[in-house]
Amino acid sequence: MTKPAAPDALPSTAPTPVLDTARAIRARNAVFVVFALAGTAFATFASRIADSKVDLGLTAGELGLTLFAASAGSVTALPSAGRIANRLGVSRAIRLGMVFGFVGLVVIGVAVDLFQSRWVMAAGLYLLGMGVGVWDVSMNLEGAAVERLLGKTVMPRFHAAFSGGTVISALVGAGMSWAHVPLLVHFGLAIVVSAVLGAWALRSFLPREAEVSDTDDTDDAGDAGDAGDPRDSGEPASAARGPRSAWLEPRTLMIGLVVLAAAFTEGTANDWVSVAFVEGHGVPAWAGVLAFASFLSFMTLGRLLGTRLLDAYGRVPVLRATFALAAVGSVLVVFGPGWLAFVGTAVWGVGASLGFPVGMSASADEPARAAARMSVVATIGYTAFIAGPPMLGFLGDHFTVLRALLAVTGVVALAMLVIPATRERRRRPVG
Repeated sequence: MTKPAAPDALPSTAPTPVLDTARAIRARNAVFVVFALAGTAFATFASRIADSKVDLGLTAGELGLTLFAASAGSVTALPSAGRIANRLGVSRAIRLGMVFGFVGLVVIGVAVDLFQSRWVMAAGLYLLGMGVGVWDVSMNLEGAAVERLLGKTVMPRFHAAFSGGTVISALVGAGMSWAHVPLLVHFGLAIVVSAVLGAWALRSFLPREAEVSDTDDTDDAGDAGDAGDPRDSGEPASAARGPRSAWLEPRTLMIGLVVLAAAFTEGTANDWVSVAFVEGHGVPAWAGVLAFASFLSFMTLGRLLGTRLLDAYGRVPVLRATFALAAVGSVLVVFGPGWLAFVGTAVWGVGASLGFPVGMSASADEPARAAARMSVVATIGYTAFIAGPPMLGFLGDHFTVLRALLAVTGVVALAMLVIPATRERRRRPVG
């Protein structure tokens, strides 16, 4: 077995970490766990959206505006997430994100079960969104570092772990919904399990050998200087330095647009599929959650199988094919009768599987600028979560939630124009 070497061209002032194969594999496995827990935390709430809508007596538009709070929280945190990860270290940044996310879940449960208040629910969603934003960028930075050390495509599988966590959580949520378990009880159990597993996994993350110096900070959102954790310093800063701010790099911005389209395609299904099946196809709430679980299951499958396709054919053709499948799947969900609509959730899931992880990997192609660029790409991508819920809610009030899902087709068509920005750059051999 080839022994992966530490990234080359480390700053002379930073000690070189000794990272053997076993250490890299432990870190890889830990990243899988943390991605899965992030998916669990997200779907814990998402699986009870339909119940929350009924319990609070919300219209589609009101629900959309309420869900907007989570997106606003994420976009508030994302611009500085790269800087936070560089300052605190990836592990501590993830712990910080977990704390905010778990507190948000508790507030949501209290809002629905005790206060019956959409405004308190919105406050909880805002905290959940902030936590998820920091957690998301930090775990993707760790995933990109592990991917570089292993020298092969792994990021989609990390996101498959995220999807796997959402599948398990959605199935648990379906059972909780069927049994009419209060949200606060459901969320409390999920928090305890996630906190224990998260504390265990974070101990196996890659070592942090140097902190980002104060002189490397910038005033640009998320642009945390070129020095930092030696894991992210695979080449000299002078070689990687382009425009001072990653916000001024055309390739980074176009990758952000790809991730925005992917986030909209995925997020629309996450937020609205269960509601669309209940209100549009007339199925009970638990069956609507199963439609959501079907989408998540096939998205997970797409991410597990997609790594081989990416290595064989490259990012651009694979993304074009999967985005096209997402458009076809959303049309089947809207117009397909009964079982065909459920088939549509499967096709949609495969189509939504690779856009987000490939975009995150593409933003980290040059390690020295990975944190800054990933923060920019994630911030642009999460804009879909700001625009998506209220837009779909508005369309749902006028055309029904089910027909509103056709917006996915239009967004996918626009994304096709900028997919070439994700094309691979030369990968440095490892080992």
